[in-house]
Amino acid sequence: QVDYDTATRIESRYLTRLIVSPVAKNMINTFFFDLGAIKSGQSRPKDIARYKPVRVGILGAGMMGAGIAYTQASRGIATVLKDVSLDKAEAGKSYSARLTQARVDKGHMGPHDRAELLSRITPTASASDLAGCELIIEAVFEQRALKASVTREAEPMLAPGGFFASNTSTLPIGGLAAASSHPEKFIGIHFFSPVDKMKLVEIIRGPRTDNETVARAFDYVLALGKIPIVVNDSRGFYTSRTFSTFVIEGTAMLGEGIPAPVIENAAIQCGMPVGPLAVIDETSLSLSVHVMAQTRADFEADGKVFEASPGQSLIERMVNEFKRPGRAGGAGFYDYPTEKGARKVLWPELKRHFEQPDVLWDLQDIKDRLLFRQAVETARCLHENVLTTVHDANIGSIFGIGFPAWTGGAMQFIYSMGID
Repeated sequence: QVDYDTATRIESRYLTRLIVSPVAKNMINTFFFDLGAIKSGQSRPKDIARYKPVRVGILGAGMMGAGIAYTQASRGIATVLKDVSLDKAEAGKSYSARLTQARVDKGHMGPHDRAELLSRITPTASASDLAGCELIIEAVFEQRALKASVTREAEPMLAPGGFFASNTSTLPIGGLAAASSHPEKFIGIHFFSPVDKMKLVEIIRGPRTDNETVARAFDYVLALGKIPIVVNDSRGFYTSRTFSTFVIEGTAMLGEGIPAPVIENAAIQCGMPVGPLAVIDETSLSLSVHVMAQTRADFEADGKVFEASPGQSLIERMVNEFKRPGRAGGAGFYDYPTEKGARKVLWPELKRHFEQPDVLWDLQDIKDRLLFRQAVETARCLHENVLTTVHDANIGSIFGIGFPAWTGGAMQFIYSMGID
């Protein structure tokens, strides 16, 4: 439309406006400086020799264990995949077989490379096959007694100087380490599902975990081609604790009478990958109720009283009163049609039970509440020393809980918005 010199002048002005925008500053800060800080090992304890994983054992061949096994094998690490029966262990290995076959079919991998990768995974039902592993990771159900049992069985099989890790997403590492005969060599390594796609891994230092174990866990995560953040021990750690606030804020707003479609669309419009009601359906409402029951029991054991928030109480109503446990149970905040190709739809009864036509709401307020709630929780995690660095906070929030990339992460969002 214009001559070349004028065109480049127009283009350079647009570029200048873009470069100095708050969003550009946020993203450059996080994806260049913060990511660089993590990859250069700023969260790793200093003066400890680098560790290269060679042979790693996994307890539990379910979705998480199978995903970790595939990720390790694809990085050249010999993997022992143990479950209660050989059939279950073989089923865990078949996950890698399916993923690699799809890659062969698309021409992304040769049949020889596929066979080599699968040969690195040894399925077993015998603890003795774990002998010589320098790291063993338990990825069993979130039950303290079960985790304690598999820890006691497998830990003696570690190679001399080896360390043990739990893939728990919420249970404090200090409590789980009580089952270990070497709590200083016990650590949390929290993967995200699906393991082969999610880049972040949360490393949780227990109260007695030594620096060498933290450094080796850090090196192990880097060897998998993933991004490690290091946090201190607490209930829910950083990612699970902060992500739950997003869900609870969404359900609290539903309880206040705000329409469910408004809440879900506001979340997507402000940059979250999915709405809070859809997320809790996927992770399971009944699991949330189970976690609340465990938390309530833990509080009572310490002589404290656990008071459910309005959002938590609404989730309990959905499970106990309306019998809607989440997607796995076929019904949650959404209905899940069985016909092939049919899309899920919000449960029509939400309107009758929760929506209040006279409630006034503002879309920007709803967006702010969903982001502010997570950002405030992140600031609390820094204040309580669960997080120790801002770069772990920013990278963890984006890659772990889907905090919008345009913000530069939960702490950068606070700084660019203004701390007040």
